[in-house]
Amino acid sequence: MNRNMRNMRIGFIAPPFISVPPKDYGGTELFIAQLAEGLKGHGIDSIVYTNAESTVAVEKRWLYEHSEWPIRSDIYSFIKEANHTSWAMHEAATACDVLHVHAACALTYSRFAKVPIVYTLHGPHEPKLSDLYRHYPDVSYVCISQFQCQQESMPHRRTIHHGIDLASYELKDEKQPYLSFIGRIAPIKGVHLAIAVAKTAGVPLKIAGDVQPAFREYFERKIKPEIDGDFIQYIGVADLKAKNELLGNSLAMLFPIQWNEPFGLVMVEAMACGTPVLALRGGSVPEVVKDGISGYVCRSVRELATRVKQLNFKPAELRAYVAENFSLERMVREYEQAYKDAIARQPGRSEAA
Repeated sequence: MNRNMRNMRIGFIAPPFISVPPKDYGGTELFIAQLAEGLKGHGIDSIVYTNAESTVAVEKRWLYEHSEWPIRSDIYSFIKEANHTSWAMHEAATACDVLHVHAACALTYSRFAKVPIVYTLHGPHEPKLSDLYRHYPDVSYVCISQFQCQQESMPHRRTIHHGIDLASYELKDEKQPYLSFIGRIAPIKGVHLAIAVAKTAGVPLKIAGDVQPAFREYFERKIKPEIDGDFIQYIGVADLKAKNELLGNSLAMLFPIQWNEPFGLVMVEAMACGTPVLALRGGSVPEVVKDGISGYVCRSVRELATRVKQLNFKPAELRAYVAENFSLERMVREYEQAYKDAIARQPGRSEAA
């Protein structure tokens, strides 16, 4: 297409399984919704290829009516994603100036699309995926942290930190005497360690998160026996309203990860509510949490528990830190530049390996 860059249209190829934005779980889908709507505020049109339950305030197209989460790990789910993605890539290539994709499945169809491709890496570094990226050297890759970007070697890559719409998050100055945890109920997220921190510090804990089938045994064996409905509470999956309440009212959000976190959007959400983050060091954490300014980056459960007793953060300053470093406006501007750069490189595009 030869549309003027000021009037470019972006095609977002979302997976078909979760609505955009999500009703509760779905970090990628929340990112797509906020970016597409943010671009709209800059006069840039978008089409989001998703499912019919999506409510994002831009043009939407779909093959499948309903969300499907958690995904069944079988051939039929793979076929559903492949069918949705191949259709979306084919149609978007004729309607849009840039295709913004978010999964390896979409990347594999990019060789059939004669328009620029921007691919955001939402997951952790995986050598087999990095090998796949090698076959698509002309794609413009976006890493969501410097830590993630340093692990890759694609020629056209940059880092763009996630941003959030602060208007969606309520600043709460008065805190209640409990700690919070939001995330997948999985070993790598350290839910069991959050419980240990709460017990060591003597401060109650409220847990919210999705128990996926793959980690049901972990929940039943290590988490459920600790839940008493009083000191340790599990409130299930939290939508935006529940997330605002849970995070905003808590003394601190615990983020005791056991892996190299690619970004960790919930850390930014907590700080936007005026709540500090107590996290273990891993992956992007030191990029997101400024030690002593927006929380504490710790090395052990004992240190996390000690920091609970040393909390002295001003909620308004935490929110200001988010506004300065993780605003939606900043993210939109940086993606707009990524799209323009991808278009500018298009005439010299070579065939995929």
